[in-house]
Amino acid sequence: MPQSPQQYKQLLMAGGIEKYFQIARCFRDEDTRGDRQPEFTQLDLEMSFVDKEDVMKLNEELLIDIITKLYPKNKIQEIPFPRLKYHDTMKQYNTDRPDLRKDKNDSSLLAFCWITDFPFFEKVDAEHSGALAKEWTFTHNPFSAPLPEYLDDLKNERNLDKIITSQYDVVLNGLEIGGGSIRNHEGYLLETVLRLLGVSDIEKNFGHMKHALNSGAPPHGGIAWGLDRLISLLQNEPNIREVIAFPKTGDARDLMMNSPSELEPRQLKELHLKVDK
Repeated sequence: MPQSPQQYKQLLMAGGIEKYFQIARCFRDEDTRGDRQPEFTQLDLEMSFVDKEDVMKLNEELLIDIITKLYPKNKIQEIPFPRLKYHDTMKQYNTDRPDLRKDKNDSSLLAFCWITDFPFFEKVDAEHSGALAKEWTFTHNPFSAPLPEYLDDLKNERNLDKIITSQYDVVLNGLEIGGGSIRNHEGYLLETVLRLLGVSDIEKNFGHMKHALNSGAPPHGGIAWGLDRLISLLQNEPNIREVIAFPKTGDARDLMMNSPSELEPRQLKELHLKVDK
């Protein structure tokens, strides 16, 4: 069964759905920073037979339209949005989420930018490599495709530190509001990536993905926005909790629903679960 939203998206494309979007509630193991919540709302879209320029153009037009129609008093600093490469951004700003506003005291100023050309892999710190003793990890997600000029390097498992992926992030006033990529749509390449990352039992955990991709999945790509974060920025709210009904606490508890709560023994039995202490 699919284990992540990214796998669901790719299976939909393999199933013949040419394009789709959804606004979905998501749960993720997040930390307690003010711009994050364990449960959040995501705008997610995926399209077949596109390249990154298609995805970026569509999303840029959508963001401009949202600001123009819903926040007409706000000003977008630069259109089209600036394009910055990851390594250049890190060198100049020491972050891949730069705040490009010319006047940071102007609450109506919106400085969007795109960050592209992320490295696909990075070395794993030996001290934290875990039981698998893996040598490499991914920088964003393992399901992205490399840029075409780096495809041979991935196929031949060479120059891994130099492979650039098709990932793109959209940043607003120093915060990432969305990220996506052109996906890897070939099963054997997915297996190569997973093997390089030290994933165990690939067939058991990702066999459904390999089979779907090998059945003739089209080239495809997409992006996902964090809608709560975007709205908090547009509303000039310093904390994302201010734009979420019944937000979670810093330790991911829902005080309204008294959740999470302990399960009764009969409930654990129904779910074939047990709690080891």
